[in-house]
Amino acid sequence: MFYRKFGPLDFQVSALGFGCMRLPVLNKDPGQINEAEAIHMIRYAIDQGVNYIDTAYFYHNGQSEILVGKALKDGYREKVKLATKMPVGKVQTYEDFDRLLNEQLQKLDTGYIDFYLMHGLNRRTWDNIRKLGFERFLEQALADGRIRYPGFSFHDEYPVFTEIVDAYPWTFCQIQYNYMDTQIQAGTAGLKYAAAKGLAVVIMEPIKGGKLAKNPPAAVQKLWDKSPVKHSPAEWALRWVWNHPEVSVVLSGMSTMDQVEENLRTAGTARPNSLTEAELSLIEQVKSMYQSLTKIDCTACGYCQPCPSGVEIPRNFTLYNDAHIYDDFGASRFAYKQFLQENSRASACTECGQCEDVCPQHLSIREHLKAVHSAFGG
Repeated sequence: MFYRKFGPLDFQVSALGFGCMRLPVLNKDPGQINEAEAIHMIRYAIDQGVNYIDTAYFYHNGQSEILVGKALKDGYREKVKLATKMPVGKVQTYEDFDRLLNEQLQKLDTGYIDFYLMHGLNRRTWDNIRKLGFERFLEQALADGRIRYPGFSFHDEYPVFTEIVDAYPWTFCQIQYNYMDTQIQAGTAGLKYAAAKGLAVVIMEPIKGGKLAKNPPAAVQKLWDKSPVKHSPAEWALRWVWNHPEVSVVLSGMSTMDQVEENLRTAGTARPNSLTEAELSLIEQVKSMYQSLTKIDCTACGYCQPCPSGVEIPRNFTLYNDAHIYDDFGASRFAYKQFLQENSRASACTECGQCEDVCPQHLSIREHLKAVHSAFGG
């Protein structure tokens, strides 16, 4: 296992962290974790040098933290740093902070959490927890020993990211980052900004929710086949992220022992700045090929926002494009229904046309939104 410095701390973190959001399940039910197999996988990874375990309140319908608590019995808790996340969407009063943290400690069956994150911050949730006094809560939780280090995970645009970074003395942050997602959310600019501020940077979705690991389209596979060095698509994706010296640890949500073993092999050899110019060029070609499969040429510039009806037009188009690029309509349909509020979905469009009047790409947005809803709304 290769280790990296974790921001300002005197702690060497394993390059690979175990993300406990995609554990093996029974009957295709995310709430029914295959307990024996999941515990075996987590402990095997720890035995091979993984020392960062990441979970969250909502993962596996609330069962992930309980499973992780069981996996860290028998001396394994002392071998790792444990990260979990405050479900900020459930925080309506200041008292909710303490209530939820104490509930998580009980579920994890531990006396403290090493790395505690405000989960999935965006403009709305960030404004809410600021209003409710999250700083006072974190300082109290740090003082009484329930948490060791504060951080946040993020899902919004770059200006919101820098605002959050600068607003509080965080130890670390967690961002989505992969070779397809360099210009969305925090992106490359956010990675470099946080690292320059001294924060450890934890990477989630390095394989874009598994999309970059599945059998690629023939045109993409043909590009991979050009390389004299052979890697699986997942390994290429992970190596690209690990190539960045600003990255502290890369989380992978592993569902099978084969995935654990492959990622461990990759983590043992990947180094910062280790990819050659030819390899980086190849990955850019793959990225361009994926992008060529895009159905809607939306650049997510935001000129169409805010929509008078509340439709989040760029997010709807991203889900639609992802479904075609990665041939995964199920994942995009799930995200459409789970992560977009009803008034934010394509179905809420009233066809007023205001968006088309200001779109720099001159897209037929109303027709595209109908296609989105036809694909995901049923």
